[in-house]
Amino acid sequence: MTARRLLAIDTSGTHAVVALGEADGSLLAERRWPAGYRHGEELLTRIDEMLTAAGVSLAELGGIVVGTGPGAFTGLRVGLATAKGLAHGLGLPIAAVPTSEALLDAASLAGEFERAQAVLLLPAGPSDRVVVAAGKAQLVRGGDEPEIDRGAAIVAVDLPGRAPQEALALGELAEAGLAGALLRLGVLRLAAGGDDVALLVPEYVTLPRGVLAQKGEVRWSHDHR
Repeated sequence: MTARRLLAIDTSGTHAVVALGEADGSLLAERRWPAGYRHGEELLTRIDEMLTAAGVSLAELGGIVVGTGPGAFTGLRVGLATAKGLAHGLGLPIAAVPTSEALLDAASLAGEFERAQAVLLLPAGPSDRVVVAAGKAQLVRGGDEPEIDRGAAIVAVDLPGRAPQEALALGELAEAGLAGALLRLGVLRLAAGGDDVALLVPEYVTLPRGVLAQKGEVRWSHDHR
């Protein structure tokens, strides 16, 4: 990878994030906005505005970093397709970074606690939640409470009214640091060779409307590689 700029994209949550970084992963610029269901309408426009404001062209990019979730179908599909399209079209290496890992990295750095102590809570539809700890994700059905070790630092993202206030505060810190964490982890992934654009898949927690999950075990997208 040449010493050119990096573009990071994450559309897994209620707020979409795009960021521009140096080749070493340091953050240069970012844009974060409430995306709703308008990812397809706004993502490329936001990227173009950020690059233009920074005086950087697509030709000056040296790699793409993309967050893979867990997250909802609509946002992740648009974000992954955009990142893969840019990487393929520009002939750039791409790095897939689990958004959950980036959020925990950002939260532990801002909250000054050990990364191994952190547990992430994310929404999975209107009532279910996802718990991510020690690199593993588990679906918790609505009405059930997750089993979390005492003393763990709980980081809750996109869960207003569905998580303790302290956990929500850590979640805000995690979201604020997401862009920088994606770049830091993405640089490591790119240095290790990056990912095959044809095999890169997201981690969905909700399926598109009209599609029903099979009863029984919950499978993440990456289980089918």
